[in-house]
Amino acid sequence: MTRSQKIRRLRWPSFLAEDLNFLLTNRIPRAFVTRFIGWYSHIRSPLLARISIQIWKVFTPLDLSEATSTRFSSLHDCFIRELRPGSRPVDPRPTVIVSPCDGIIGEHGVVTAGQLFQAKGFPYSLRDLLIDPALEQQWEGARFITIRITSAMYHRFHAPHDGTLSRIRYISGDTWNVNPIALKRIEKLFCKNERAVLEMNLSGVGMALLMVPIAAILVASIRIHCIETTLTSRTKDGALFIPAARFSKGQELGWFEHGSTILVFAPAALDFAPELQVGSLIRMGQPLLRFKS
Repeated sequence: MTRSQKIRRLRWPSFLAEDLNFLLTNRIPRAFVTRFIGWYSHIRSPLLARISIQIWKVFTPLDLSEATSTRFSSLHDCFIRELRPGSRPVDPRPTVIVSPCDGIIGEHGVVTAGQLFQAKGFPYSLRDLLIDPALEQQWEGARFITIRITSAMYHRFHAPHDGTLSRIRYISGDTWNVNPIALKRIEKLFCKNERAVLEMNLSGVGMALLMVPIAAILVASIRIHCIETTLTSRTKDGALFIPAARFSKGQELGWFEHGSTILVFAPAALDFAPELQVGSLIRMGQPLLRFKS
């Protein structure tokens, strides 16, 4: 028997590995752990940051080769790292909506009878997600795309098209992990977690776009540049912001302070980019949707 065969025999069955992953990332005091990591990540100590990053690399494929700097004063600085100019070319075509972030494509499709899917066989309702009957009605029949940002990925998100950010609403919630294992086990998970609803108007096409950044376990905070406060568990539930902020395609809008998910909703007048597949990687600036020809 070869060494690789012996290693394969020692591996746990996949269902046991999933059970362990779910236990370690969800059946813990999530709010406490999230607050602790939030505090810990802001400690200003280059030495502590280096040690923490090396430990982080043991568990995730963290790649800092595209970062503007690989020296950080805190773990938080690594979480929200910037990339070197030119690292994420943005598709310039006005008929293309680009991905607002790096991530893994999850479920995508059409909102039907107010429902969409977080994983195969796990539906949730648009009303439970948005907590707004008017928005629920507006986005019936829309295209939706789930983009999961892992903890090792670039955490900043950008404008998918030229336009205006007209309204932001914060919805408080839990901090469940949003990995595939949790999505297959926790019903309506996206509707349980802390999130923000970003309403946008696209320039030159007379259409709206909706983005819903969803925070998760560990540092569950969302920073949006055009408002003064960082959205955290201390933010008042239902807080409403009217920034009327203009942006151009690819312009940075904000960041997550750890990995999470962004849901994108677009009118039915758009088609999915042909290369979209569940489980495929996408980078900020690559085509996500396109106007029908």
